[in-house]
Amino acid sequence: MRTLVTADSLSHDVMEFLRFRRAMGVQYRRGEFVLNGFVRFIAELWGEQTEVALDEAVRRWSSRIAGRQAFTVSLEFGVVRQLCLYRRRHDPSGYVPEHAIAPVKESRFLPYIFSHDEVLHMLHAASRHHGRWIWAPMFRALMLVLYCTGLRLGEAVRLHMEDVDLDRGTFFVSHSKGRSRIVAFRPDLAGEIRQYLQARRQLLRDRSIEDSLALFIRLDGTPLTLKSASDAIRRLLRQLSIKPPTGRIGPRPYEFRHAFAVHRLTAWATAGVDVHAKLPWLSAYLGHQDVLGTEVYLKATPELLELASKRFLNHLRHTHPTK
Repeated sequence: MRTLVTADSLSHDVMEFLRFRRAMGVQYRRGEFVLNGFVRFIAELWGEQTEVALDEAVRRWSSRIAGRQAFTVSLEFGVVRQLCLYRRRHDPSGYVPEHAIAPVKESRFLPYIFSHDEVLHMLHAASRHHGRWIWAPMFRALMLVLYCTGLRLGEAVRLHMEDVDLDRGTFFVSHSKGRSRIVAFRPDLAGEIRQYLQARRQLLRDRSIEDSLALFIRLDGTPLTLKSASDAIRRLLRQLSIKPPTGRIGPRPYEFRHAFAVHRLTAWATAGVDVHAKLPWLSAYLGHQDVLGTEVYLKATPELLELASKRFLNHLRHTHPTK
């Protein structure tokens, strides 16, 4: 027997499902966006009150746009499938789509990894930056925080003064991706932040500006915004010819996070550390939901793959020595 729904009844199910997820501490904002789009698709195609077979709705919704990346379809499909599983709480025979509708589970995306030289060039350029709102000491400190801790750009921008403990060398990252965490950093970064804070105090004093208590502030004393930070980094990447002069292709501000992760893994591999054993630690530090989000970095650079290959060959030689 087919499961029949209306856009109106499914909208109610979505609200209940979101309430359930958030009660478990998950913000689920992307999921909410996908589910609202699914309900809107049904309403536009069949109307608010017309009954439609849920399997037909899922099938047509999943294939609504030709040429989409299979991984993107799979991610959205997974959200709708979770809703269907939740509906079975009150409808045990309710339809739950098979994974075969959108079988791709692994992203083929490989991030752009800044080289050490590129990072140095960017820091040098940031230290000499003159902008209308973005000022050099703040810009340099922001880039160092991104590269040295792997914080998401939004996490760094949202930091407040009370979130920074320079004596212990920690940031408190509040409610990011549904959870909070403490991120430790090295004394050399603490020294850089102290220099920035001194310049920050001087800026506020010279301009008689009230302190907003945001860690990163613009020249007028207002908190740095995500858009302002992202635009400034993109312009810098274009100026240094790391990113093409126009278009959306090329590295993004998020690549600082990727560079941190890959450079950390590469340093471990060079030191002979068991990288796979370290993955859960790196995953927790980065604030990933699980270790699967961190594994992509293992194949991100030829250097890391070459190190892994050499270690494997050495292991084989010691395990099966030639006679």
